[in-house]
Amino acid sequence: MVYKFLIISDEVEDFKRVIKIDSEATFKELNDAILDSVGYSHDQITSFFICEDDWEKREEVTLIDMGSDADKDIWLMESTRLAELVEDEGQRLMFTYDYLTDRSFFMELREITFGEE
Repeated sequence: MVYKFLIISDEVEDFKRVIKIDSEATFKELNDAILDSVGYSHDQITSFFICEDDWEKREEVTLIDMGSDADKDIWLMESTRLAELVEDEGQRLMFTYDYLTDRSFFMELREITFGEE
């Protein structure tokens, strides 16, 4: 299956990116596709957050294990496939790409198509 994500920013008016990626790709591959699409370097610590409809954060998928609470599952980008945590059209995610200034993109899974991209 192919996931089609719409990515927007609350910092730049009319900013939109569309990323199409295989559902079996890793979050690391999605991370790289987003950073490449906006021309940002890959040297920052980034995270994805699986969100509720109101953008409340649920699960975090991190670039590196930062030794978080041992009682919680740790999802790492390199080893977590998109289909493990994202499966429904309309699913919302937040992609934090700058922790120092808390800058993020807002993402929504707009379409799931069958086949390969």
